[in-house]
Amino acid sequence: MTGYVTDALFGDPRTGHPVALFGTAAARLEHRLWADSKPRGAAYAALCTFGAVGLGAALQLATRRRPFARFLLTAAFTWVVLGGRGLAAEGTEMARLLEAGEVPEARQRLSHLCARDATALDSAELTRAATESIAENTSDAVVAPLFWGAVAGMPGLLGYRALNTLDAMVGYRSPRYRRFGWAAARADDVVNLVPSRIGAALTALCAGGRARESWRVWRRDGSRHPSPNAGQVEAAFAGALDIRLGGTNSYGGEVESRARLGEGRHPEPVDLRRAVRLSRLVGLAAVVIAAGAAPATPWGASPVQSIGSRWGQSPARRSVDNSAVAGLAVHNSAVAGLGVDNRR
Repeated sequence: MTGYVTDALFGDPRTGHPVALFGTAAARLEHRLWADSKPRGAAYAALCTFGAVGLGAALQLATRRRPFARFLLTAAFTWVVLGGRGLAAEGTEMARLLEAGEVPEARQRLSHLCARDATALDSAELTRAATESIAENTSDAVVAPLFWGAVAGMPGLLGYRALNTLDAMVGYRSPRYRRFGWAAARADDVVNLVPSRIGAALTALCAGGRARESWRVWRRDGSRHPSPNAGQVEAAFAGALDIRLGGTNSYGGEVESRARLGEGRHPEPVDLRRAVRLSRLVGLAAVVIAAGAAPATPWGASPVQSIGSRWGQSPARRSVDNSAVAGLAVHNSAVAGLGVDNRR
């Protein structure tokens, strides 16, 4: 909870972002290990991910008798891996640019949210791309880190963010990464299977009068997306906002047609603002659930410690792994965490 509130108030650290430092180290290792080979890519992903998990496990064990130190570390890790505030800020700025008719600026800004080619997109397509990215990253940048923090504490926080960052770096279908990035992309799919569906269910829960419609569209359309996870939350958002998502996208010069999600109107800038508000509600619901569920898991964070109550250990091992960040785009010094729309 403390890390979540810190992210909501301050956003990403402005300098020395740990995700950016990890990305720099991972890029150097890639330079040494790269080959057009799935086994080599799997070794690269394993080294980076298990290195982060090992660091988290070592710190978790080292602080088992130092609850205050554990609280500080887990709160700090939660803050730096969460991306809720940055995601909302990017969505709001995109909406402002589109409402003002500043299409060239909006095309440039879209790169902060996803890897889609934007050079030829008009206002309507830019709005759709941004809305889809807000929906997908609500899961990847908020719900999933909180889930893994609650389930696995510091190792879960660091391991998830490491793997998600690797996916944003090498999980592409480009000639360079089609084979080398395969393992990172598939592993990222696996660790997001449960969080993405939790995110979709929470979207329906937070949809107010359109809760039933959000649930219906999610269950009907969620599997139509080429990603096993992105379509879950995107479909739930489409139903909640009464809009239609999906269509033709371009990535690195390659055109891809995606199934339509939802049956409402095409999204407008005002719907992008509504998507940002819905994303915030989903994040709030996720942190409440994570804080409540963490004490039931061996390595999870206790809500008592998370809100800064007494520092004594409980049988459930109080820490503060509510969590998560989503390294928001390279420009935010966090190594492309929000560029998850990388057409795996």
